[in-house]
Amino acid sequence: MNPATGATAPTRTRGLPAFAAREVLVIAAAMAVVLVALSGRYGYHRDELYFLQAGRRPAWGYVDQPPLTPMLARLSTAVFGDTTVGLRVVPMLLTVVTVIVAALITRELGGGRGPQILTAAAVATSSMVLSVGHMLATPTTDTLIWLVICLLTLRLLRTKDPRWYLAIGLVVGVGVLNKVLVLLLAAGLVGSILAVGPRRVLASWWLLAGVGVALLVASPTILWQAAHDWPQFTVARGISEDDGVENRIMFVPGQLIYLAPPYAVLWLAGMWRLWRDHEFRWARALPVTYVLLAVLMLIVGGKPYYLIGLLIALLAAGSEPVLGWFGRRGLTWVVVAAVAVSAVISAAATLPVWPRTAVNPVNAINREQGEQIGWPELTRSVAEVFDGLPDRSHAAIFTSNYGEAGAIDRFGPDLGLPRAYSGHMSYADWGSPDDAMTGPVVIVRFPDNTEIVEDFTDCHTVAHVDNGDNVDNTEQGAAVDVCTGPHAPWSQLWPQLRHFY
Repeated sequence: MNPATGATAPTRTRGLPAFAAREVLVIAAAMAVVLVALSGRYGYHRDELYFLQAGRRPAWGYVDQPPLTPMLARLSTAVFGDTTVGLRVVPMLLTVVTVIVAALITRELGGGRGPQILTAAAVATSSMVLSVGHMLATPTTDTLIWLVICLLTLRLLRTKDPRWYLAIGLVVGVGVLNKVLVLLLAAGLVGSILAVGPRRVLASWWLLAGVGVALLVASPTILWQAAHDWPQFTVARGISEDDGVENRIMFVPGQLIYLAPPYAVLWLAGMWRLWRDHEFRWARALPVTYVLLAVLMLIVGGKPYYLIGLLIALLAAGSEPVLGWFGRRGLTWVVVAAVAVSAVISAAATLPVWPRTAVNPVNAINREQGEQIGWPELTRSVAEVFDGLPDRSHAAIFTSNYGEAGAIDRFGPDLGLPRAYSGHMSYADWGSPDDAMTGPVVIVRFPDNTEIVEDFTDCHTVAHVDNGDNVDNTEQGAAVDVCTGPHAPWSQLWPQLRHFY
């Protein structure tokens, strides 16, 4: 053991170093306190409003996602209250587990107390981790799932015990219930093991058993997608076509900043260590998998944060050599300072620490901050227009996206509003207005989205949304129109009103 760093030389014959449970749990608990303290500021994110409504309509799938995140939204609000604080308890807990699993990966690779503490501190102060811990999103669970798969795969490769395939299959199956992207991780790991070894772990019927477990767990969602003509592939193509160029441009910068710029040293050191250190030839598949999937993301235009789980695993691998290098030179304070600075910058960029009136500068670099502001104000604008209609007996509310519809369905009942309708994503599957709802129609839309009113008659903009704090987010200035009615019965119009982007 190196007394300066707490590192233990990794071998597969000696036992693993002790888990620094107390220190890791203290770090995770401190992060949890911060997340809970800030969870009620600003408001719901547009995706959270959508998840709330999806969770109230249970299904084995939705056109843009599997069922796990909406079900977690329903669970969290049912147990902890139908508020932003209640909704965000589950993502906070999942992120606490993410910090713990990352430290366990460091231990799996022979890292002692010091490296485990560094890993936990780095993960707990990473921008992306704080972001997905603050609010419920599909990457909240996805990051943890990928990290657990990496831990179990390392355990399989280190011990050569093929029974770990059962646990890996179970986690992959659960991952598919959250996001089918996890199948790329599974395929990448198998391909990397074939390429760089140890190949003999693949020569086991336990691998087939693990595949069977994964298919069994994921089968309801797979069958749902098949029965609905694989709508998630349609959504994925739309993301690639609409955002592919931007995603490719931002992919490399995203890898450097999504955790925190100083932490790039950790995950790059982890890649180098697992590839070059003879002691870790058994773990070389991990960095190879990252390279393979990074190239794939660049080709297809995938979002830069898709590989965050793998980056955290590589960060966990790099904590020991980085801490050792600085420790041997008496520069451990540099590591501590880097973590402290990263914590401040990450919190400022991802958490609601600013007054609403000061959000614009942060919103320019992280638009998810602004997406949590203005939804009650939008709903009140719609309520004022709706209440002003001379005849509401056959009126309907139609919105351009699921965030607007979700806000109206969440806040509208207290203002006397009926449910909102939208053709966006799974909202289109939750029903169209009755054909008897002949008008007037109140439409909420982005100002430049003039196509939406082409299917309605005699439309006039009567209001614009104002969040009251001049936050320059997506919905600021959204138009609220009143149209006399649809051009044709809703049942005929509905197929052409559906959209996925």
